Amino acid sequence: MIKNRIIPLLLLKDGRMVKTIKFDKQGFRDVGNPSTAARVYDAQRADELIFLDISASQEDRKIFFDLVRQVAEECFMPLGVGGGIRSINDIREVLKIGADKVIINTAAVENPKFIMEAVQKFGSSTIVISIDAKKNENEQYEVMTHGGTKKTGLDVIELSKEVEKIGAGEIMITSIEREGTMRGLDLVLVEKIVESVKVPVIACGGVDSLEDFKRGFLRTAVSAISAGSIFHFTDQSPIMTRNYLFNQGISVRP
Repeated sequence: MIKNRIIPLLLLKDGRMVKTIKFDKQGFRDVGNPSTAARVYDAQRADELIFLDISASQEDRKIFFDLVRQVAEECFMPLGVGGGIRSINDIREVLKIGADKVIINTAAVENPKFIMEAVQKFGSSTIVISIDAKKNENEQYEVMTHGGTKKTGLDVIELSKEVEKIGAGEIMITSIEREGTMRGLDLVLVEKIVESVKVPVIACGGVDSLEDFKRGFLRTAVSAISAGSIFHFTDQSPIMTRNYLFNQGISVRP
């Protein structure tokens, strides 16, 4: 049986680990050194670690490769890295310095052929498409890019189907309205995506408790749940989360 995954999420800005609320980069909180956090989560036996440079796309620059290399050297769990990745060479560099997966957001909307080429060169299992969703004036979930600052007019379900069709191995869906709020996962959004595709889906945005992890895994067929605030600002940890879920009968790594 495939095990459900618990994935801490580290957001990077100017070389520091930060936490935002609803993607607001002006009101972010500095929450520490990303290398230190990576060591902690590795010791707590997190299933994976996601490392996102949240301002790379918006500032039209490359990710901080030196910092990614340092983090990769200090953790043994699988590492997913994203932020400002727009070219095959960017992917090659990130994988070369230790990433196991590459997370692509804005470029997946602006250049679908890039995703197809990336899949052909590096394999589906390496390519994760991150989709940031926000309800529009019609109460429909719309895809946002450039760190949640630009509307696309695209429907999240249609984009999910499209990236699956061109070979993406996994989809990460984030609710902008829940991100950093600790108001609970948007299970309506998550369920819409999970029911629309066959590839694994990572749910992100708003996790507020161990029970929220449980609800996410029980109410949807999501493969993984990624969270930041609950691990940064409460006494909960990946190992406590996994033990709780295991005792609740959820299929997780013991």
